[in-house]
Amino acid sequence: MIQASNITLRLGKRALFEDVNIKFTEGNCYGIIGANGAGKSTFLKILNGQLEPTKGDVIITPGQRLSFLQQDHFKYDAFNVMDTVIMGNKRLYDIMKEKDAIYAKEDFSEADGIKASELETEFAEMNGWEAESDAATLLNGLGVDTSLHYAQMSELTGPVKVKVLLAQALFGNPDILLLDEPTNHLDLDAINWLEDFLIDFDNTVIVVSHDRYFLNKVCTHIADIDYAKIQLYAGNYDF
Repeated sequence: MIQASNITLRLGKRALFEDVNIKFTEGNCYGIIGANGAGKSTFLKILNGQLEPTKGDVIITPGQRLSFLQQDHFKYDAFNVMDTVIMGNKRLYDIMKEKDAIYAKEDFSEADGIKASELETEFAEMNGWEAESDAATLLNGLGVDTSLHYAQMSELTGPVKVKVLLAQALFGNPDILLLDEPTNHLDLDAINWLEDFLIDFDNTVIVVSHDRYFLNKVCTHIADIDYAKIQLYAGNYDF
């Protein structure tokens, strides 16, 4: 569950949001709609912590992991595709790299052995041994060719980068998934795959999209931003 409690955001004298209270619960997909400039993407940035509201709090169920679609297409240029996707679960990625660093030591100590054992246990509990195959499944579903799975991100075209960043957001079964215009630059096959993925997804999804067909297909609720407030409706866009 993720909840906005009395969220206010002022830009100069203008209030983009004023005392917004809304709760997003698991098992539902929420479409965020509103006129251009209403603050749809800004609201997602408040929810994911990228933007601090003027007043109010974002409350997330303790222990739940939030994931969001990165908008900076150059952020991971120094990494390969597989690592970029697995970074969607930061703790799992950090464990992988820490393990590798310990095992690469020439002066491997008893303390290193104990630490490595602890990391291996946590890694296994997080299904770490399936991480690469899970990442590959997402990439294949979105139409990223297997030959590119270990390529450098800097070598990819823009549309392929978008698919990799989307796979990153979806990776590791996040409890809360925030997607800002996820169908932009996707081909029809990838959009169809994403629709099926979200329909089957059991956790909380909040999505901003101008694609009405997409919203109709995946959304269980619509949150309409208007006059600095957000009104929640049950049903898809047409409803």
